[in-house]
Amino acid sequence: MIICKSETELGFMREAGRIVAETHRLMAQSIEPGITTGELDQIADKYIRSQGAVPSFKNYNGFPYSICASVNEELVHGFPGKRKLNEGDIISLDIGAEYRGYHGDSAWTYPVGEISDEAKKLLEVTEGSLFAGLELVKPDVRLYTISHAIQRYIEDAGFSVVREYVGHGIGAKLHEEPQIPNYGIPDRGPRLKPGMVLAIEPMVNVGKRYVRTLEDNWTVVTVDGSLCAHFEHTVAVTADGMEILTKLDV
Repeated sequence: MIICKSETELGFMREAGRIVAETHRLMAQSIEPGITTGELDQIADKYIRSQGAVPSFKNYNGFPYSICASVNEELVHGFPGKRKLNEGDIISLDIGAEYRGYHGDSAWTYPVGEISDEAKKLLEVTEGSLFAGLELVKPDVRLYTISHAIQRYIEDAGFSVVREYVGHGIGAKLHEEPQIPNYGIPDRGPRLKPGMVLAIEPMVNVGKRYVRTLEDNWTVVTVDGSLCAHFEHTVAVTADGMEILTKLDV
């Protein structure tokens, strides 16, 4: 069942989304060659808690950190730790915050210093595919129309769509119905209604689409070692379109 949120619930989710967006701004300011992924985790944890929220991911299904930090060929669920970032790396940071019992969730992939042209294109395409999907979010649109738009944008650029991991509904639970694949057949799936809140998150590989999980049982990497990227926003379906809840208002 897809849960439609009340205006009160959406208010809590807007605040959770603000905290997530501001945490991402802190991350963007902090990322530089030499910083460790563990230091980024500590910065994020401290800020989220300073805002009266708690990190959504900490201890979620046993995940031991406050953010996911995935570098280069790591797609999602990477463990923060002693790894230092190097010039030319890319790092995907997935951040969630729970405020008054409701979650916000957003991921972004950042360059570390100067990166290769291939990496630049990967980041541009993955972010572009997210917004290609978001621009279709409005009442009565079928969910997989959005999935198809994301897939087409990615594959037209010559990259691959990861199929094992998908977006999701979000609210009082971090993961709710529906599941939102980044591929699909248009004009299929449930119709969107005002009050639905969705975490839409394209995951893209430069090489082939296949991924595997490392021995820590969390970190997901590309099978062929190619670069990958992950972008995500939490959005609410409104009466005439959508509202991005994790967008930073500057």
